[in-house]
Amino acid sequence: MSDSQFKLAIIFPAVIFLLFFLLVVVPASLEMNDIYGAFAAGFVNPFASGYSIDVIMCWFILAAWIIHEKRTLGIRRGWICCLLGIVPGVAVGFALYLIMRQSQLGSKAMPVEGH
Repeated sequence: MSDSQFKLAIIFPAVIFLLFFLLVVVPASLEMNDIYGAFAAGFVNPFASGYSIDVIMCWFILAAWIIHEKRTLGIRRGWICCLLGIVPGVAVGFALYLIMRQSQLGSKAMPVEGH
């Protein structure tokens, strides 16, 4: 997969999620005018709870990865991705982190043999 294909493969789902968030979640949240209630709505049944916990745990894993790579690889400004992982969501924060990481590593990244 080329770099441009990789960027497209991560940007496309992040943009789709962001559009969904802006068109569906934000208006409903504004109508409720209750941040706690909006958060709690993600736990209305066992299935929603499972998805919500998965996303929350993915944010913690992303945050740990960002902190680790800041210390080991010197990746800068990852905290921005942690914030974006909270609002609008992990899909946006994670996609941005991968793009930032790729651009900051640049030629440091080792090519995979035989690919």
